Amino acid sequence: MNVLIVDGYNMIGAWPELKNLKEKDLGQARDLLIEMMAEYQSYTGDRIMIVFDAYHVRGVEKKQKNYKVEVIFTKENETADERIEKLAGELNDVRTQVYVATSDYAEQRTIFGQGAFRKSARELYIELKNIENQIEKDVESQNQYPYQSKIPINKEVRELFEKWRRGDK
Repeated sequence: MNVLIVDGYNMIGAWPELKNLKEKDLGQARDLLIEMMAEYQSYTGDRIMIVFDAYHVRGVEKKQKNYKVEVIFTKENETADERIEKLAGELNDVRTQVYVATSDYAEQRTIFGQGAFRKSARELYIELKNIENQIEKDVESQNQYPYQSKIPINKEVRELFEKWRRGDK
């Protein structure tokens, strides 16, 4: 199984649409990132964890699950980088391959040492856009041939069935 741990604010600061949205409303930028990663998760089947830094916010760690994406807000006095390093170490084993999405060079080197792979914000963004394009192509090809039967039938029979279905004789 693959696990992708995403440095949330790092992606928001690097992806064009999130960066622009952040200037107006950080909460909406977070929500859009979660939605984008949920689409990524549904396509790849990977386990996705997004970590947001709550270093200067009082309180305990907060976890929630939006769609099939795990969202983690770090506890007081814990940075997102520290939490990501801890998660990467805990999750990396023989059956699980851990990827960490961050453009923080120091963080990339640290997680490399724990056996996790890294994806830069740009790499993940390109991968996400490629997935969106592929989904669009898949939908278009499905719409091109909307009525498919499990039993192959010729056009005349299909038209006859369609007439019957609509109540025409």
